[in-house]
Amino acid sequence: MLLLYTILLYLASQILKLLALFSPKIKLFVEGRIPVFETLASKIKPEDRTIWFHAASLGEFEQGLPVMEKIKVQFPKHKIIVTFFSPSGYEVRKNNTIADVTVYLPLDTKSNAKQFLELVHPDLVFFIKYEYWPNYLNELKYLGIKTYLISGVFRENQAFFKWYGGFYRSALKTFNYFFVQNESSKKLLQSLGYQNVKISGDTRFDRVVSILERDNSLDFIENFKNKSTTVVIGSSWPKDESLLVDYINKSNEKVKFIIAPHNIKAKQIQELKNSITKKAILFSEKSTIDLMLYDVLIVDTIGILTKIYSYADIAYVGGGFGNPGVHNLLEPATFGIPIVIGPNYSHFAEAIALVHQEGCVSIKNQNELNDAFSNLITNDDIRHEKGHICATFVQMNKGATEIILNQIENNK
Repeated sequence: MLLLYTILLYLASQILKLLALFSPKIKLFVEGRIPVFETLASKIKPEDRTIWFHAASLGEFEQGLPVMEKIKVQFPKHKIIVTFFSPSGYEVRKNNTIADVTVYLPLDTKSNAKQFLELVHPDLVFFIKYEYWPNYLNELKYLGIKTYLISGVFRENQAFFKWYGGFYRSALKTFNYFFVQNESSKKLLQSLGYQNVKISGDTRFDRVVSILERDNSLDFIENFKNKSTTVVIGSSWPKDESLLVDYINKSNEKVKFIIAPHNIKAKQIQELKNSITKKAILFSEKSTIDLMLYDVLIVDTIGILTKIYSYADIAYVGGGFGNPGVHNLLEPATFGIPIVIGPNYSHFAEAIALVHQEGCVSIKNQNELNDAFSNLITNDDIRHEKGHICATFVQMNKGATEIILNQIENNK
């Protein structure tokens, strides 16, 4: 099976090189891996002690960040190595300040795994939530390096729990400890005979709670808002925007809207702006204009959405009309803001919980979106109650990082 896996991986790598000629994202995926070993050799000395974190993409990096921060304090003499699988994670966080070295993870061949671990020679390894690369995990086990899964989620439909999943099940033997988000994940692992499992919860709650402790002020948002009721639309996709623009254009309420689309390509941003009949302005145009005079601000940059949420009275989080579904609800929730989302949220435990607790409203069509917004805008009591539910939900679920660090300390 390992031989077949290696052959398929080799074929996939060749196909990706071909596709890179036509896709900028795949080109980043392929070309970004070319200098990895050279980078590692130049930045990590044989005598350095290191700790390696692997994140599939941006969401997993943010999920692992609270643990990285605590580990850096607990192990101040170690270098932190962060790897990404996806360009959407690496390109956004390649200049992060928590890691000493940030690179793409080379493809999961036996030779790559061996060379990578020879260069990094970590004392501890953390895989965040997903991704189980057999050759890397086999090499880690062979070298006897302590390896942990943090914020893990397991589901019955995964290969581990199927009759044909023996190849993948064997990879799980690498982990010294599994820190999972929920009881169902723990039971699934126990069904395979693993007792080294602890329900720690989701480290993202610790991440978003820490956001409250930093300076989230943005003068230009303060000026734009001008004490008006403000709806912040985060990570929107075209399917979200078609409904939202219709509402914005027809709304008679004295409300301001901030739209931070998921995709900030210039053509799509301009099309979005042109579709809005109210006075709209782009973030990139703000320097010479009084934002107070505008109704809609479109944020055509990245990296400031979290701070913008702190000014919201209502949040709409996009992605809920696509697959796999809605984006991160926890960032607006931590600020005590009621949230509106699309219908596709079944893969996200926090969205399920917040909809059930009625801090979040899920809509399926234009009429439902209109009703949800009108209700939240015109009824202060309902808006504040739903916002309180969201903030309380976040506070009640923090603490995963402390559980993980305590267990690692006990296992020394």
